[in-house]
This record gives sequence, C-alpha cells and structure tokens, in this order.
Amino acid sequence: MKRYILIYLSLFLSIDTFAKTVVHAGYLIDGTNDGPMNEMSIYIEDNRIIEVITGYADPEPGDEYIDLSGYTLLPGLIDMHVHLTSDQSSKSRYIENTTLNPADYAIRSVDNAKKTLMAGFTTVRNLGDSDAVTVSLRNAISKDIVLGPRIFTAGKSIASTGGHADGTNSLNQKLSSDPGPIDGIINSSDDAYKAVRHRYKEGADLIKITATGGVLSNAKNGQNPQMTLQEIKAIVDAAHDYGFKVAAHAHGAEGIIRAVQAGVDSIEHATLMDSEGIALMRKEGTYYVPTLLAGAWVAEKALIDDYYPPFVQKKALEIGPQLKSTFSKAHQAGVKIAFGTDTGVTPHGENAKEFKLMVDAGMTELEAILSATLHASILLGQEENLGSISEGKLADIIAVSGNPLENITVLESVDFVMKDGKVYFQSGAGIVFDSEPSKEYQETVYKAEAIMAAIDFAENGLVS
Repeated sequence: MKRYILIYLSLFLSIDTFAKTVVHAGYLIDGTNDGPMNEMSIYIEDNRIIEVITGYADPEPGDEYIDLSGYTLLPGLIDMHVHLTSDQSSKSRYIENTTLNPADYAIRSVDNAKKTLMAGFTTVRNLGDSDAVTVSLRNAISKDIVLGPRIFTAGKSIASTGGHADGTNSLNQKLSSDPGPIDGIINSSDDAYKAVRHRYKEGADLIKITATGGVLSNAKNGQNPQMTLQEIKAIVDAAHDYGFKVAAHAHGAEGIIRAVQAGVDSIEHATLMDSEGIALMRKEGTYYVPTLLAGAWVAEKALIDDYYPPFVQKKALEIGPQLKSTFSKAHQAGVKIAFGTDTGVTPHGENAKEFKLMVDAGMTELEAILSATLHASILLGQEENLGSISEGKLADIIAVSGNPLENITVLESVDFVMKDGKVYFQSGAGIVFDSEPSKEYQETVYKAEAIMAAIDFAENGLVS
C-alpha cells in the first residue's frame, strides 16, 4: 500500500510543481502596435505567457507574485547585430588574431554574454566569430551552464579572398594563408554552396556575408563590392535551402544593391546607401539593421591618434558619421528597420545607447522600441515566440524606472530581467541564479510528508 501511495505522490509532485507567476505592471509597452497600457497583470506558466489582463489581479494561493507596479514593463529586447567574442575597445585588438586562442575568445564571450543579458537584451543575433565559439556559447546558455541571452549565431562570416571577413588580412607572409570555403572564404558559386553547408555542419542558425569592404578591417577600401551578384545569389539559394536567413554586411551603394537583388534578408550598416538602394529595399521588403552606435563610436575613436591603423582611421572618419543621415532617409522612405548595434565594436552591455541615436535621427520612441521587439522577432523568424508580451509568447520581460516613451534613455538602465520565465536580475537584489520553490510546491511537499507520517504511524505504530 505504501509503495503505491509513494508512486502516486511522486507523479503528483512531478506534474504539479509549476505554479503560475503573476506579474503586476504599472505601465506596459507590450511590443505590439498598440499604445502603452496602465495597471496590467501578466500570467506566466512554466516559461510562457498564458494571459495578459487589464487591472491588478489578485494572486491565487500558491501563485508566485512579482510586484512591478512602480515600473514600466517591456518585452525582452533583441539586438540583431552583436559580436560576443569581440572587444574592439583596446588598441591591441589588431594583434589579437596572432596572440589569442579560441579558448581565450570563449572565456571573453561568457563575460560579454552576461553583460548583455543584464542590460535587458534577452535575445541576440551574433554575426560573426571563429572556431564555432558562439555555437558552443549558445548551447551552454540554453543548458543554464552560463548566463546570457538567447543566441542565434551565424558562426564564421562568409567573405571573398581579401574581403572584410578574411581573417588573414594584413598578416605577414609567414602567417598568412589561402583560406577556403570551410574557413568561410569563397571565390565562386560552388565555393558559396560549400561555405553555407559547412556553417550548417558547424551548427550555425543563419548566414552572414560581407558583401562590401568594412571600416575596421585593415584594408584600404571600406565600400567596394567584394562579391559578384552570382556569388551572393548562390549563398542565398543555398542558405534558404537549409532554412537559413542571410544577413549582409554592406557599406557601399553597389554592394547593397547586389545583396538586395540576390535576396538577402537584411542589410547591416548600409552607410552609403543611395536612393536606388532605399527604393529597392522597400520594394523587396529587405530589413535594414543600422548600427548607429558603432558608426558614432568609430568616428569618435578615429580622432584619437594611433587608436586605429592609418587605413582604418581614414575609413572611420569618412564612413562613421554618415550612418545617421542614411538612417534618417531610409526611415522616412518606409524601409523596414530592426534594431542592431554591432556591439563588440562598442563596449558590451551598452547596447541600449542605440535607442537615443535612433530617436535623434527621426524615429519616435515607440518606433525605436518596436524595432528591438516586434520587428526584430519578425526578422529572426521568431514572431510566434518573441517580440511581445502576449499570450503564448516566451516570458521574456524587462522593467525600467520611468517612461521610455518620454525619455528613451531610461532603457540604458534596467531594473528587472526575466528570460524564459526565470528572473535573472532584480534591482537591489543583483543577479538571481535560482528561484525559490513555489508556495504551491512547498505546500504539496508538506502534505506529502504528513501523509507519509500517517502511513508510518498506521503501519508501525510510530509516535512522535
């Protein structure tokens, strides 16, 4: 008899340990096109939002209760362009590929991932690293081994020989080599297919290409096209076969046009995009990820002598300041925009500084927020799971003091972070690693203990 009761209790405890969580929101910006709402209640079960209602609902016995009635709540923010293994803030950055090992980048990425999550960014798109480091980081985060945001990673960026993402650029002849598709370097359509397939083999979630030169690579031209239309089309065709979306780094006008014509899903930076490129992006529905923060950062640092090599300094001064103007034109023309910072060029954990730059360039505060929630989730292909605080979505929620629709900079300092239904940060309490057992679960345990004590008494005549 006792054995059967034990089996029943174990089953009961295993299926009924997840009480609902009730969150009171003083002010809710839910990540949809609707306006803000006052005094709302959010019901969470396991890791998903099951209901959002008007007014402050009374928690039922056993429910976990989080009082955020003095805060503004938003969906967890999404940064569509980061480099978690990178740290461009040091002058030694240009010798790191000769001094650091993959393990060094991996250790650095763990700290950067934690900073990102604590800044309120619960999801990121990592657009380029080496040795599948962020594939491993993504897996470790998903298993709760380390703290960090939900990661969608491109792994190694795909480039042409000598292109922006050719890691052997600027190395001396003894250290240089001729990398191929396995290393993400292509020079033909056949190479393109192999490079994409190797990213699939490594465990990437999407594809990143460098369609033009770049600012921070130690090469003369930062805007020239670096892939043919046929090469980009081959990458896109191969990627879409595998269910990958394609993000294209591009500064120069011709490279942007080629990438959009080839069918990429997003253009990153687009610094020198002209009216033809803007019209084409709007026609094709291609997303624009502006990275204004990176542009402002490199332009500022380029004024410091010897901060960048001469080639880089010249490009940073020429290209960086133009991002704001391009962004304004694209926004006014109705190009779809998703939030992205290129953090890794800028310090990790400061991602939210991008919002003010977007607002200063012509976006409303709500539009800027939607770019980092609703629109980012659409570009990710994750709109069923992310991007809003609504029924059925994953419970990614942040809270800030003040109203970001009146002062967007309040997003630069978050007071509460929940990802996947788990609280990771609370103002005043710091980082939260483990939640306490729910009241409902504890009450069930007490009942089970009482039942077992009664059985022992009946069978053995035990008295306490």
